[in-house]
Amino acid sequence: MIFLRPLQRRVHQNWLGVSVLLAGLLSLSFPLGQGDAATIWQPVPMTTWQWQLTGTIDQSFNVQAYDIDLFDNDASVISSLHSKGRKVICYISTGTWENWRPDAGEFPDSVKGSGNGWPGEKWLDIRQTSILGPIMEARMDLAVQKGCDAIEPDNIDGYANQSGFLLTANDQLVYNRFLANAAHERGLSIGLKNDIDQIPDLVNDFDWALNEQCNEYNECNTLAPFINAGKAVFNAEYSGNPANFCPQMNSMRISSIKKGLNLDASMTPCWSGTDTQAPRAPGNLRTR
Repeated sequence: MIFLRPLQRRVHQNWLGVSVLLAGLLSLSFPLGQGDAATIWQPVPMTTWQWQLTGTIDQSFNVQAYDIDLFDNDASVISSLHSKGRKVICYISTGTWENWRPDAGEFPDSVKGSGNGWPGEKWLDIRQTSILGPIMEARMDLAVQKGCDAIEPDNIDGYANQSGFLLTANDQLVYNRFLANAAHERGLSIGLKNDIDQIPDLVNDFDWALNEQCNEYNECNTLAPFINAGKAVFNAEYSGNPANFCPQMNSMRISSIKKGLNLDASMTPCWSGTDTQAPRAPGNLRTR
């Protein structure tokens, strides 16, 4: 979902005991995230990408990764993108209830808060992980079933918004780390969506970052910890001239693109103005 100001969230990691026989009996234990690290996609700075959450996916863009909606696309779309050498990020909202989703009925009224400004959408009480946890894990399981390489968890900064709940920064850290841990347990890469104020606390938990409008709001420097850690930062700007903001984005090694607010196929990349195909007209648009 698009917010004209960014959002963010994440949490901890449990331990997996592994028994190993080496010339006798030897018992070792590894943190699960570390044990699976070799199989989890870790995009590096300046990874090229396309972000399309509305309309039929235009697969003609010459980029390394696509970010698409989990529910609106079936496994064949993801498989097709894989056949073209693309990694696939699957979008889910983990901080809001959306009344049009197929699992909307799983959310009791007790976890629904204030509207977040988008029709049919309400903030969630992220403190109630006994309820939200299984729902979000089921969504991640669906992402695995469809073949997604990563997930984009949206609306993970409810604590910084008027959610209808008395959420604290620590509540957000706990929830965001829960999401990161659950994704890693399933071999999924996960990005920190906006939530720039908590980047210092969460940069080690997330595999990359996705930001909206850091140039417009003069916040791109706050994303430096991800770049310094060798992790990609994906950024979308909705206003301004790419000729003006792209040189700075490229110098900071931020993978920046110019998008429309409806996040259809149209895209102008900062890394080049000529290496993508002209987008087709999208259909069935839903502002996100």
